[in-house]
Amino acid sequence: MSDREKMVMRLNDGSLLKGYLKDFAPTQADVIVEEAEGAKTRPVRIEEVKAVFFVRSFEGDNTYREKKAYGISKPKGQKVLIKFRDNEFLVGFLDGDVPWDKGFFLSRQDRGVKGFYILPVDEDANNIRVFVVTSSVIDVTVVP
Repeated sequence: MSDREKMVMRLNDGSLLKGYLKDFAPTQADVIVEEAEGAKTRPVRIEEVKAVFFVRSFEGDNTYREKKAYGISKPKGQKVLIKFRDNEFLVGFLDGDVPWDKGFFLSRQDRGVKGFYILPVDEDANNIRVFVVTSSVIDVTVVP
């Protein structure tokens, strides 16, 4: 079990699932989650998912305050600010290519991809990377 990536999935209803993804690809309409507690597997529709946080530990450190400012680490890609439908924000570096035709037009997504990866600004945070589901986003701002 130690070779699998731990993840915390935040659903659009605010609930969390902790566990492991089975055979995940950014083009899937459904994802299979093996829950950390009890090792049960369950399918989840990608439209129900806000984001998938690939983490160092399931518990995290509730005393640690994640830094959300650029410049504290070396740039790892294009700086972006993500605004979700629930008005939460996420800052980070876009990991990989822009997943849309002609820039960040969320309605013109390319290749059937359901989301994109963000690398956190704070390298010491519990999050290693985040898969952001496009349908949960209302705005992507590229930061110069």
